[in-house]
Amino acid sequence: MPYNLTVHYDNALGFAQPRLWVWYRASAQPPGDFAPTSQDTFGPIFQVQVERPEFEFKFKDGPGGLPVRWEPDSVNRRYEPLELIGTDGLNPGEIWVRASRAFVYPVELRQPESQSAAQFVSALQPKPGIYLPDTDGRHGLGATPLIDGRLLFGLYHPNAARVYVIGSFNNWQRPGADNEDPSQFIECQRYRGYFGDANTWLVVTGMAQPGDEYKFFVIGGVPRDRHRRPQQFFPDPYARQLGPHYGFNNSVICDASTFVWNEGNWSGTPDIGDLILYEMSIYGFTEGDTDIQPAHRGRFAGVTERIEAGYFERLGVNALSIMPLAEVPGLQGPGALGYATSLFCAVERDFGAPDDLRRLVAAAHRHGLAVLLDEVFNHTSNDVNPLWKMVLEHPDEEANALEGGLYFNGATRWGNRVATEKRDVQNLLIDTCKLLISEYRVDGFRFDATHTDYMDHGFLLRLAAELKAFKPSVLLVCENLPNQGDLNRSGFDGFSQWCDPFHDKMKALLREGVFQDSNFPTPDGLGNIFFFARDSFAAHTNNVVNYCVSHDENTVPYEVRTNPALNQPATKERKGRLGFFATMVALGQPMIYMGQEFNQEQERNIVTVHWPGNLNNHGFFQWASRLVRLRRRYPGLRLRGYNPAGTGQFAWVIAPWMEERRGGGRKVIGWRSRVNPAPHEALVVLLNFEGYDVRVDVEFGLSGTWVKLADIDRVNDIAPEGSNSAQEPTALRTRDGWFAHFTLPSSSGFLYKWENADA
Repeated sequence: MPYNLTVHYDNALGFAQPRLWVWYRASAQPPGDFAPTSQDTFGPIFQVQVERPEFEFKFKDGPGGLPVRWEPDSVNRRYEPLELIGTDGLNPGEIWVRASRAFVYPVELRQPESQSAAQFVSALQPKPGIYLPDTDGRHGLGATPLIDGRLLFGLYHPNAARVYVIGSFNNWQRPGADNEDPSQFIECQRYRGYFGDANTWLVVTGMAQPGDEYKFFVIGGVPRDRHRRPQQFFPDPYARQLGPHYGFNNSVICDASTFVWNEGNWSGTPDIGDLILYEMSIYGFTEGDTDIQPAHRGRFAGVTERIEAGYFERLGVNALSIMPLAEVPGLQGPGALGYATSLFCAVERDFGAPDDLRRLVAAAHRHGLAVLLDEVFNHTSNDVNPLWKMVLEHPDEEANALEGGLYFNGATRWGNRVATEKRDVQNLLIDTCKLLISEYRVDGFRFDATHTDYMDHGFLLRLAAELKAFKPSVLLVCENLPNQGDLNRSGFDGFSQWCDPFHDKMKALLREGVFQDSNFPTPDGLGNIFFFARDSFAAHTNNVVNYCVSHDENTVPYEVRTNPALNQPATKERKGRLGFFATMVALGQPMIYMGQEFNQEQERNIVTVHWPGNLNNHGFFQWASRLVRLRRRYPGLRLRGYNPAGTGQFAWVIAPWMEERRGGGRKVIGWRSRVNPAPHEALVVLLNFEGYDVRVDVEFGLSGTWVKLADIDRVNDIAPEGSNSAQEPTALRTRDGWFAHFTLPSSSGFLYKWENADA
């Protein structure tokens, strides 16, 4: 039965004689070739009668077949009639088409404004302390409270025909709503944004206020609803918080300007070379902590309690590396790690409100702690994923279960792969970091799984450049397994990577067996892992974070017990200490994982901390905290640069590649450090990973008395931090700078400091 249809075409290709070509899939019906019947401000209009209500079509220049100029096949379009419902104002027999897109729109596309988004936004003034997204231009995305009391709403959507803001402030009114009231519609205007294209939707309204819930209602460029209409509701990609209803997942308008910051005498983000990182989960850190108020356990407030109680000052670390706290689907629990992000800017509701995170950061700064947030930019959740198909790049993506539209490209083993190679996607991710710096005053970020299999490195290098320009002191850490050297940038300003060679070699040495089929407990590579993996990937000491435990890895005692010959409490205690000791003395930045300071025995991917009853009586904690403070006190334990050996600050004293009397062929390593010519700065570090005693000759390098600051069993600093001195019986004395026949017990470590010239 013939079907009448009105087709509007923008003719952006400039056809002199635009024609509409119609064909019918799997049919002998001849194609139709239609000339326009009229014209309006949008473009030529075609009043056509087609043989079937479902057909395919495109446009060309002039009548006839192949010799004329055609639109590319990439914009071949398919028409299916809409289902007429209610009084939504849609005419099922009328459509609009853009020459550059394959989408068929049921409404006329809103014409772009004469101003660009940046020009429009430049006349507006956000409240102090609120980040107005400015990556690739100030385009006003998100929900921004303005000084004059109004709200600016902005959405990036290059393929929409119309965009409306709906929320609790206008009774969720939009075209087609129940009891439709057009007087309450808040329609966005279309402005030129990224790439100079009309793809940014903005509106300023006085109807909305902070605390209100909202969404965007988008017509066109989105999957069809149950009535076959291309229209959907979406949370704001820039939402700071989601509402309490987990089914609706409405965005919430937040006002960061009302928070009163109190950071005490915070001196600012520390230099990366001074970091001692503590990786932690907001939920797991206090969920089982009976010293925390019950209502605060597993939440931002619980961590803030521990900070205020001075826990981290007591431990000695100076930077919290917080596992992901962006919104994720699902409940918190021992195995909830937070690596299934659904919205990048939204703070996880289960942890508290945005102001609760600000209180945590403020408390951390008052207590001398930098705060780094873990960002998962490589993939998102597959369960609840607001960005999935939010922006279709082609209508065919709607029916393709593997294609998620603009924000995605392919898959990872954890979920949908974020399309970090696309500049507009990069802009959202860079804005996320700038927002967290601006509104939460965080000091840096750790980026999850940045290997080129999962993430575009052009993006990461751009991210680093833009964040360094935005906040020069920003700390940038990434997980990259195996480590890739291009992320070093110029070395000193590059990403500090979780050092896989250090971790894997340590696990093999500590369990005295093969680790993950490729790392063997041999002397090979010992020098590399302790000299900031310079032979593997790093250009500068800033490029390395050393660790032997993380959320991804078994704790040391758990790993040690996988070797039946070592599965006994005393051995697991000693191996845990050796791993901790090695992490603190290696060149690069050390990181410990929550619970490691108690030598907690736990399998990987579990975030529960088993808090001891009394830290004063916990031997491992007392020893570990004193060792951490040695790291912070002595520059010789924080050597930095491109090659400290080349500058005379570092020299090997025992090693597997040296002669036998100096450790040759065995799993021992040791070095001398001296940051400047002053003898009091001289330190010697010795480590034995063999399961038996090893006797070596050690070149201390200076005659005189050397005080033992630490070994596996005890840490005692000199005054004023401790009671150690050159008179202690554990001190060594040498007249020529050598100490012969030094015995390194099995699984041991030593730290000596030059104290005086009397031998």
